[in-house]
Amino acid sequence: MTAKDVQGGIACCQSSSQFALPELSLNPVKSQYILRDEDCYALWDKYAMPENIRNHSKLVAHIAAILAELVLQRHIPLNPDDVRASALLHDLGKWYSLQYGGAHAQLGAAWVVAETRNYAVAQGVMHHVYWPWSIKEDSSVCSLPILVLYADKRARHDTCVTLDQRFEDLFVRYGRTEQSKENIRLSYKQCKAIEQALIHVLGWESLDAYTFDSRWLVNGA
Repeated sequence: MTAKDVQGGIACCQSSSQFALPELSLNPVKSQYILRDEDCYALWDKYAMPENIRNHSKLVAHIAAILAELVLQRHIPLNPDDVRASALLHDLGKWYSLQYGGAHAQLGAAWVVAETRNYAVAQGVMHHVYWPWSIKEDSSVCSLPILVLYADKRARHDTCVTLDQRFEDLFVRYGRTEQSKENIRLSYKQCKAIEQALIHVLGWESLDAYTFDSRWLVNGA
């Protein structure tokens, strides 16, 4: 994620909010197509995803899959296959947008819909930069798009880091103007709210120090 992505996503959401966006229904939807890892890798190849973005996407998928498992342990309905697929595909449009411009989240989501007809997976791709609705400390925070968004913000390139570390890096690399700094701050504030809501719902004392090692898959209550 770049400062341009954050700025574009937030600007789009702020503009849309003027038209009173309705609250989304986050009830689980049965996918039309189940996407395997191999299906996602084939789309990576088709859209010429560079190796560094592939490695980042694999880490985001790993983190998102563990979060999904923690959510399922709380008996909250969720499709873990869709969560993983959405995380693997969240940056599908990144390389194209870096070369030619445009919002990579919207572009990637359009490609996912066109290629798979899986709207649940596409929703996670669409909203992985910024979530335009309120964050609540209830089961709604365990929805697919919010889990993918949070997982992305815990992955700095191909390394799992805290939110503070992730956003410190963003400030150093992309905080070139006051507007870009403010947009990064808004994204950071939202991610901290998501983290706090997840802690509340999952019954953990903290997620900040959680390294998302799969061996840690235990009940945190």
